[in-house]
Amino acid sequence: MCIPFALSIVYKEQVATEAFLFTISIMVVFHVILLLFLRKEPIKIKAKDSYLFVTLTWVIATAFGALPLYLTKTLPTYSASYFEIMSGFTTTGATALQTIEDQLKSILFWRGMTNWLGGMGIVVLFVAILPFMGVRGANLVSAESVGPTKDKLTPHIQHTAMILWGIYVGFSVLEVLFLLLGKLSIFDAVTVTFGTMGAAGFSAKNSSIGGYNSAYVDWVVIVFMTIAGMNFALFFKAIQGRIDKVIKDAEFRVYISLIFVFSLVGSVSLLINRVYPNFFTAIRYSAFHVISVLTTTGFAICDYTSWPVFNQMLLFLLFFVGGCAGSAGGGMKVVRISTLMTLAKNTIKKRLHPRAVVQTRLGGDIIAQDTTLSIAGFIGVYLLTGFVGALIISTSGRSLETCLSAAFLFVGNIGIGLGDVGPAGNFSIFSPILQWVASFLMLVGRLELFTVYALFSKSFWKRG
Repeated sequence: MCIPFALSIVYKEQVATEAFLFTISIMVVFHVILLLFLRKEPIKIKAKDSYLFVTLTWVIATAFGALPLYLTKTLPTYSASYFEIMSGFTTTGATALQTIEDQLKSILFWRGMTNWLGGMGIVVLFVAILPFMGVRGANLVSAESVGPTKDKLTPHIQHTAMILWGIYVGFSVLEVLFLLLGKLSIFDAVTVTFGTMGAAGFSAKNSSIGGYNSAYVDWVVIVFMTIAGMNFALFFKAIQGRIDKVIKDAEFRVYISLIFVFSLVGSVSLLINRVYPNFFTAIRYSAFHVISVLTTTGFAICDYTSWPVFNQMLLFLLFFVGGCAGSAGGGMKVVRISTLMTLAKNTIKKRLHPRAVVQTRLGGDIIAQDTTLSIAGFIGVYLLTGFVGALIISTSGRSLETCLSAAFLFVGNIGIGLGDVGPAGNFSIFSPILQWVASFLMLVGRLELFTVYALFSKSFWKRG
């Protein structure tokens, strides 16, 4: 918070300066009290402990992060402020702000910064930069990192975390430079990058990326959204010269295929329905929103709810996919959907040939049965969470498409949906209680369900 605090002084935003100073002081006092009671010798955090540690880290970080928004009256209630920052840290990008451009710049910067911090993960960052604390970080990273596969790039988890953050920072700097070439101000270039690389979607404009009215900016964001939705371990392999490993990666190939097919089909539909005058404009708008939803970024350059229903259905299907494992994106992940499709195909084959020995493969890799069952279980719980969330949200009296898309955009950390929560809407329409429910759904989705749900089981609290 020292960075937005400094910005509030530069921009002469006294109310924000006081809010950040008060929040920083409260955090310092809180941590001093904690340190007085913590054990001094190094400890080994077990897998079970890491679930509680990681969940509390996100909950407490959000609780502090929401204070500047509440104290500056950027949002009217603490529940709305908590919702906003949880949306930031979990890279959901859903906002309760009715207007954005008239807000304090330092607050908008902090709001965007939470996107960027949450993209690679709060705990992954602290494992990378605080090795002196004496805690082994492998279980913490595993509990927070997204996707069913966790690539260990080096023998030491600290080095892996530093490499991932190094790649993340490198791409972020690169995007800022490209956006500056597009004549964006340094403030806009940085805040757009926060939302893009975090696969998050917060913007400093009321109309999201569409507010810049620039085809160049759109294409830059398209490229970097695509990068943010990829497994960052692939970039490490590419740096090492193992390009063949990247090209042969099954999840990467499915990911790129989804982008190509959905963007092309969507653009053809837009042309047939005469929404846009030429192919190049249609492919830009189609590709932007396909990638935005697939990577769970949640940026928009127009109100796609005015598009043909077919195009809206294409986007809604992508709600159930998400980015690659090990990316900044949320959702179910491409690898899980690919594995599920392979499992379905094998089930049909097994029915036709009962004696056949069928293995579940993804590319050239054999997926172990335990992993396959785990993926099937995850998808089942994911869908159940979304539908229960939609049922609770339906108490708001909103339309079916609003409630369904809202629930799944929260769980999938997507940020924009259909109906009243489309690109032209915002989440101030929900009551404080539903904003707390939404915050829980976003947290559950970002921490891959079981990290949080484990805390509600009896076996978790048993000793041993």
